[in-house]
Amino acid sequence: MNRAAFHAALRDNASGIFKAYSTTQFDSLEAIVREARRRSVSLCHLAAVLAEVHHETGGTMRPIEENLNYSARRLTQVWPARFPTLASAEPYAGNPRKLANRVYGGRLGNVGGDDGWAFRGRGLAQITGRANYGKFGLMETPDRACDPATAIRILFDGMMQGLFTGKRLTDFDAVDSRSASPSGYRYAASRAIINGDVRQNGPTIEAYGRAFETALRKAGYGRALVAEAADPAVVALLRPEAAERTPEAEVAKASQTAKINCIRRLVEAVATLLARWMK
Repeated sequence: MNRAAFHAALRDNASGIFKAYSTTQFDSLEAIVREARRRSVSLCHLAAVLAEVHHETGGTMRPIEENLNYSARRLTQVWPARFPTLASAEPYAGNPRKLANRVYGGRLGNVGGDDGWAFRGRGLAQITGRANYGKFGLMETPDRACDPATAIRILFDGMMQGLFTGKRLTDFDAVDSRSASPSGYRYAASRAIINGDVRQNGPTIEAYGRAFETALRKAGYGRALVAEAADPAVVALLRPEAAERTPEAEVAKASQTAKINCIRRLVEAVATLLARWMK
């Protein structure tokens, strides 16, 4: 994968993804892509993952904690059913802990009086509630959801295995994501992997997904690049089943096969001699 081309595509204003591009964003993207390569995640699935991270973290691409510091007016907009009037919202305005226990208490597996606060949204995918933290082994250490390595593990496990909402990346495939042409992957619908607000945020995820897909294709994600040895900014990425067979590799394989056959014949000959001697 040509990392330089990937980051250049994302920096391009035409991509519509980032207004600014910080070192933190660069490092976070590198870590996410490395994990995708380690897991052999297909191009469009990675684009969908990156689209969700962008949306969930407000473009920072790093693990964050849910911001629960709202004004009373904003509370009536975010949770209109819970705060139908300004008067009902006033006691929770500017009080994140009290608000978390009010809006998350008694649900999402929360049972304790302070569970809403203890298990508030964290990470790259913003897991929320005792039950969701439990899926990833973090009920005793919820703060670890903001550890970068842990957050990335949660992100991929959740989206690939359907641990967030029951929906997973493969549920929204439309064509072979390894195709050289733009795919029909259903990015908007894939919002359901994280949250059921598809009608509200699906179009945003669609736009981000297409932009990340374009950047990954420009970088040659999933394909061997001839420039690998010459350019330190280029890294070859191959899924095992897509590895290119070079002449050198074929020669090495033939040599290995010949050695194995020779050893097998030698063993068979020794066995035959022993059998005759024992008679």
